[in-house]
Amino acid sequence: MRKPTARLAPVLGLLLGSVLALGPGAPPRLSTASAARAPVAAPVAAPAEAAGNSCAGSSNFLLGAARSDITGPAAEVGMMGYGQVGQKTEGIHLRLYSRAFVIASPCNGRRVAFVSADLGMVFQAVKQQVVERLRAKLGDTFSDDNVLLSATHTHSGPGGFSHYTLYNLTSLGFVPQNFEAIVSGITDSIVRANARLAEGSLRLASGDLRGASANRSPEAYLRNPESERVRYSDNVDTRMTLLRMTGADGRELGLVNWFAVHATSFGNTNHYISGDNKGLAAHAFEVGQGGLTPGGPDTFVAAFANSNEGDVTPNILGGTNGGGANDFEDAALSAKKQYDFAAHLWATAAMPVMGGVDYRHTYVKMDAVDVAPAYADGSAHRTCPAAIGLSMIAGAEDGPGFGSEGATCESVHDVWNQFSCAAVTTPCQGEKPIVLEMGSMKPYPWSPEVLPLQLVTVGPLALVAVPFELTTMAGRRLRDTVRAQLQGTGVTDVVIAGPANAYSGYVATREEYARQDYEGASTHFGPWTLAALQQSFAGLAGSLREGAAVAPGPTPRDLRKAVVGLQPGVVFDDKLLWVDFGAVAQEAKASYARGDTASVTFWGGHPRNDLKLGGTYLRVQRRQADGTWRDVAHDGEGGALYHWQREYCVPTLACSHVRIDWPIPLDTPPGTYRLVHEGNWKSGWDGRVHPYSGNSRPFTVR
Repeated sequence: MRKPTARLAPVLGLLLGSVLALGPGAPPRLSTASAARAPVAAPVAAPAEAAGNSCAGSSNFLLGAARSDITGPAAEVGMMGYGQVGQKTEGIHLRLYSRAFVIASPCNGRRVAFVSADLGMVFQAVKQQVVERLRAKLGDTFSDDNVLLSATHTHSGPGGFSHYTLYNLTSLGFVPQNFEAIVSGITDSIVRANARLAEGSLRLASGDLRGASANRSPEAYLRNPESERVRYSDNVDTRMTLLRMTGADGRELGLVNWFAVHATSFGNTNHYISGDNKGLAAHAFEVGQGGLTPGGPDTFVAAFANSNEGDVTPNILGGTNGGGANDFEDAALSAKKQYDFAAHLWATAAMPVMGGVDYRHTYVKMDAVDVAPAYADGSAHRTCPAAIGLSMIAGAEDGPGFGSEGATCESVHDVWNQFSCAAVTTPCQGEKPIVLEMGSMKPYPWSPEVLPLQLVTVGPLALVAVPFELTTMAGRRLRDTVRAQLQGTGVTDVVIAGPANAYSGYVATREEYARQDYEGASTHFGPWTLAALQQSFAGLAGSLREGAAVAPGPTPRDLRKAVVGLQPGVVFDDKLLWVDFGAVAQEAKASYARGDTASVTFWGGHPRNDLKLGGTYLRVQRRQADGTWRDVAHDGEGGALYHWQREYCVPTLACSHVRIDWPIPLDTPPGTYRLVHEGNWKSGWDGRVHPYSGNSRPFTVR
């Protein structure tokens, strides 16, 4: 694992320094008609009014935003994203959050909850239980139809929160503690955002952010027709779309922006939990709107959400092990690029959002869709039982695995491919040499096949929520399909929101699929998956345009009683007899220069004893003139690092060392500081968990 260096401090300072340059000021007050503050009903079964009728010309909305901590176990849990069994959590760089926004339109009585969560994926079980808990708390206010849960797609979070086997392999099964942290945190963020609903207005802005991303499968992209490629100046989507939320009193409430790029600045040798580039950018924007403290008020919420990032890497300078050349520096660089452009859009957002909120949702059995000729190549086709190909095992540039990409039955070159194509590949899966057919596993498939498709409109903005990672061109085609169906409704901006509501791999275009790079090999339901999506979303968009209801579709499985977890919990925590929990094992130096890294190691407990949700495992404190200590950093912001390590102490392996590293920013005021660790240890006698804390000696920063 690469350790942080002093170079982290100036890079983080560069990112946070952009906060000071933003200075958006209070926006002009927009006049709003009086809107009812009472709860807005959210009818699900009844057809909605056609777009542009009752809400035409209306700029009145009820808005609420909230952020909740969803950070899972920071030690000994396999991480979700790269598929590396040996990549387990060992600390925290940046806490993970659910950022929720509730938008309601009094003109038609509809509301929607949009969530951007610092997760690799939002698995189907998470959506199921979030909606279930929302119903228990708020009745019929929310349902599958009007709750959109999306993931930033960070690859640096703990796994084990799916109910499907394929996604729990590297975490050795289901991890209930992580699942509960995620579900309860997302639910809490929506409930609090909903409780904060108040009159406000929305403004929309968009522009092209270039130089922040690159296509990691350019040869596959070139398989797309030249007549299609010449329509675009880049082989990645450079569009960032931003929604700015302002209260009727002029107070800024939050923002959501969508930009397609993988959150893989941290590579597969990283063991720190982190929201990666999108989490860093979101944190920086929130700091710029008033600052944050552990457990402090989330009066402004900024979400840097993802889009059709399937073949898009943030590592424009290259890198190794899936991430950038230096995890911390590359994450900060990508975050700064996204932050700076979002700040530009924020400051220049002038287009008032007019219209209402509407949505359509259905479940589709994606392994058995009959695709009409109009959405394919002029002939009828059918999707396939879920399977992954040989190139999926090889991995992508953002997370290399075993072998190389491009293993395809289109051009068989070696014995293994010949065997795979002759013995395993189905005619339905075409060029794909299959290594695992998840859809045929018993008693349940290893990945979901009944999947949610959702379309949400907020005035001129349409969100196409997909449970997949779409490649650049796949996303463009799907957007075009939806845009064509919504002509005449006032929709001007169509955005892919994903991965959202569930997860079942990638979607490449038919042409990209034929090359069988990582993205094509990871397109579970075969070469006509994108066509099936276009057909299904054309139906959703058409029904929304006409104000017609849609059938809910087949009910997905609820596998909560079928999951298996192989990880034991914490049995007990031990230490040397002559030390206390929280005692310093390796002390800080007496003084440091700005740009150095202050480091202290403590005798600690296992972080799974208490996830410190809404809190922190560490504090960097500065001594004030009156002798009191004030927090200047914690584990939620990426400025100080919490690292856990199992330590052998006779006669057990139950000891823990906790190291706190503080790369001292170059703009740190000179003074006296200390590092504080807060944790919990578990007794081996009665199983009770006890809090403890410890602090370093004071040291000077010069």
